[in-house]
Amino acid sequence: MRRKISIVGAGQVGSTAALWIAAKELADVVLIDTVEGVPQGKALDLAQSLPIAKSAVHITGTNDYADTASSDIVILAAGLLRKAGMNRNDLLHANFKILSDVVGKVAVYSPESILIVISTPLNAMVQAAYRLSGFNRERVLGMAGVLDAGRLRSFIAAELDVSVEDVNTFIMGGHGDTMIPLIRYTTVAGIPITELLPQERIDAMVQRVRDSGAEITKHLKTGSTSYAPAAAAVEMAETILKDKKKILPCAAYLQGEYGVHGSCVGVPCKLGAAGLESILEIKLTDKEHAALMKSAAAVKDLCDVIGM
Repeated sequence: MRRKISIVGAGQVGSTAALWIAAKELADVVLIDTVEGVPQGKALDLAQSLPIAKSAVHITGTNDYADTASSDIVILAAGLLRKAGMNRNDLLHANFKILSDVVGKVAVYSPESILIVISTPLNAMVQAAYRLSGFNRERVLGMAGVLDAGRLRSFIAAELDVSVEDVNTFIMGGHGDTMIPLIRYTTVAGIPITELLPQERIDAMVQRVRDSGAEITKHLKTGSTSYAPAAAAVEMAETILKDKKKILPCAAYLQGEYGVHGSCVGVPCKLGAAGLESILEIKLTDKEHAALMKSAAAVKDLCDVIGM
């Protein structure tokens, strides 16, 4: 049977994820959106690119969740972006309402699927998807750590004029202000980054990662980040579909790991065919552990607002 990935939300992130999946020939793609014509048009455009790209996947655009039935993976990219005059809670409530509708339908049509959440605010939306779906925690994951690690790797590679393939790093915690970069585990071809760059340059790059969404949005004037979030979600999907057992920084629901109970935060996750196969518990410094608990508390505050 052919593999199938459904992407909820045919905006820039969702359609970019569809393109990545098709280019890698990971699975057939269903692109679904509430707006009539948008997923159909984007799917048709993508389908016409595939003979040129020499990809044999099938792409469907639809407004009907019945077309997503029996998906192996569902990527949740639906939701609003924060607009002028909209505070954090406005965005939280608006996207929770959207997610509630989406997850309910996905659970009916693809009850065995694995969910990868991109919707914002990321950690709270992962926790909401976990609660609303009724799925076990192994099948509900968020992508922010992969995105933030990719951003930091790109900045380090540019700073040192080396290949991004030689740069490895790891980020835990939340997305944005509450992320926790593990600089002591950040290396270039196995060399600790602290031996190659002064601390002030490392700190500046970490801050730029935290501010990347705002920096990109400022340049664009309209719209927001899309390519990197889509690529991050697709890396997770590829790792799962190919049962690669890769260790990726993903948002997962913790049940006592790192002393966190009942909150979705970014941790080292081994991903395979079952989704989350295990969480690696590494020894954190006191400062890192305090930052992780602060991140978990921030997620809890948001989830309390929406009753999740």
